[in-house]
Amino acid sequence: MSTLTRLIHSSKHSVFFGGAGVSTESGIPDFRSKSGLYAAQSTYGYPPEELLSRRFFEKEPLLFFRYYKENLIAKGAKPNPAHRALAQLETAGLLQAVITQNVDGLHQEAGSQNVIELHGSNWRHHCLNCAAEYSLGYILDPARCRDEVVPVCESCGSIVRPDVVLYGETLDDRIMERAIRTISAADLLIVGGTSLAVYPAAGLLQYFRGEQLILINKSETPYDHLAGLVYRESIGRVLQETLSQIEADG
Repeated sequence: MSTLTRLIHSSKHSVFFGGAGVSTESGIPDFRSKSGLYAAQSTYGYPPEELLSRRFFEKEPLLFFRYYKENLIAKGAKPNPAHRALAQLETAGLLQAVITQNVDGLHQEAGSQNVIELHGSNWRHHCLNCAAEYSLGYILDPARCRDEVVPVCESCGSIVRPDVVLYGETLDDRIMERAIRTISAADLLIVGGTSLAVYPAAGLLQYFRGEQLILINKSETPYDHLAGLVYRESIGRVLQETLSQIEADG
């Protein structure tokens, strides 16, 4: 951890890029894991990539929202040590940004301010017809939903959809440009909780021009051979121990 601590201290522009593994320690399952794939297929009859696709949303909104509400919204989930450590590093001026593939909003809840959400947020929703905006609480209220499941706009009656990027949709160009600029400016990039196998998000690493790439993931990634440090451990433990050492060093 002393090497990572030293690198963070000496960095002028450090950035964290994270995936589902950051939030699994908060009890939010990774639906792309073997258990997640099995649960989706056995319970809903389709793989997650199909259930969460734009085509399926349009064709089968009832089953889409059943899966979405039961699997992508983790009621009661709280920030874990990884989220809190990243927020504290930003507060201390040692981390400039968090780029996340997650949609759970836990980075912001932990206190992170500069968060780039590549895939949107399940805290935000809007009407497909009139673009009226709605909260998470609204779409979880059965009284606001058709068949108590599919949320509808109180103004025009059209379906209200989550502000998340579904399979078959492209990432927001403005968000991608912001992420590219952020990674291009970084001299230290810490990547955690992601297999770096899902594109186009994983392709962001090609824009990193800095000298220090750190990977924290329990399984191998295609970028391991390019990293200066690779941790096969809990991301929360690695970041919390690093933060503790930074605080001890004053």
